[in-house]
Amino acid sequence: MLSEPSAATVRATLPAVGAALGEITERFYAGLFAARPELLRDLFNRGNQAAGTQRQALAGSIAAFATHLLEHPDRRPDAMLTRIAHKHASLGVTPEQYALVHEHLFAAIADVLGEAVTPEVAAAWDEVYWLMANALVAIEKRLYEEAGEPGRRRWEVVERVTETADVVSFRLRPVDGGAVPDFRAGQYVSVRVELPDGARQIRQYSLSGAPGTDIRQISVKRVAGDTASPDGEVSDHLHARVREGSVLELSAPYGDLVLDADDDTPLLLASAGIGVTPMVAMLAHLTDTGRRAPVTVVHADRSPADHALRTDQEAYAGKLADTAVHLWYERDVPAGAHAGLVDLARVPVASGTRAYLCGPLPFMRAVRTQLIAKGVAPADIHYEVFGPDLWLAQG
Repeated sequence: MLSEPSAATVRATLPAVGAALGEITERFYAGLFAARPELLRDLFNRGNQAAGTQRQALAGSIAAFATHLLEHPDRRPDAMLTRIAHKHASLGVTPEQYALVHEHLFAAIADVLGEAVTPEVAAAWDEVYWLMANALVAIEKRLYEEAGEPGRRRWEVVERVTETADVVSFRLRPVDGGAVPDFRAGQYVSVRVELPDGARQIRQYSLSGAPGTDIRQISVKRVAGDTASPDGEVSDHLHARVREGSVLELSAPYGDLVLDADDDTPLLLASAGIGVTPMVAMLAHLTDTGRRAPVTVVHADRSPADHALRTDQEAYAGKLADTAVHLWYERDVPAGAHAGLVDLARVPVASGTRAYLCGPLPFMRAVRTQLIAKGVAPADIHYEVFGPDLWLAQG
């Protein structure tokens, strides 16, 4: 917890610091990459940097952590920290890198706020930073130990499956022929590829196959850019260049969107677009374990032709003892599905349901609001965001 003098200083300066965090994080990344260009080339997501989403996520997490320290001084925000730590662990972040971040972040703070950064203010925010950094280091150390797979491992593509016009699944086996540790349904791996310009970029992809096998499967959607962000350079590389026999570097599985309910808890799995990937792995696990409690499956997509892994999703759901599948499409709506956006008004939601969400932020916000209105406890609604967690950044 924060010391009393630092808490008073942070409380007094949080509005000013919070208002400037956008500029602070922009200058932080500019300074960091000027000093260490290899970090942008080989660690940070260049697409997120170009779009500005990583800056938003960093600013939001700092503000959220500081606010939590002031409002709940006796309680650490472990849910937020664990989510960040899983992302960091999948990237291979090291304790030493926190000192580097501190150096450039505080140089940016001093640069932006100028004389307002008195020794007292600097000391208070230094305390905030190291409380957050040391907590993350401790969680990441535990995650690395639990994973049992140091660094990255080389995996060969043994099968490539076209799911839709813009989604491809890759099934992989370790090149070294060694054992494949299990993963928890809902987790993801980091995939590192070497691009034509020599950069070794990393992206996270949910494991979309069933746990408990010696094959790992990822399903990759080709990311189309727009005026605000470029095309997905890694997804485009995987679609265009990776075939059977290609070798990829994968991290151990990480991620905190995992099934943790007891066997009697009703579940609701809601996804949209490529957010279906962790849900298919969860359904596979539930099928393998003979789940008998009610499971409600909700999915939204542009059309049936765009619905990746639909056959697997419906096949697994059909094997469960008590399940209901509800599909929404914006066009080409088949019999039995709904038209338009997800509306849970007529979807029965059992008392005590635990919900898992994955998809675009507007979809997850809408579903979460509808679930709370139907009596689902906010603490029982869990989510996964592909990319920087802007939901966290926005509170």
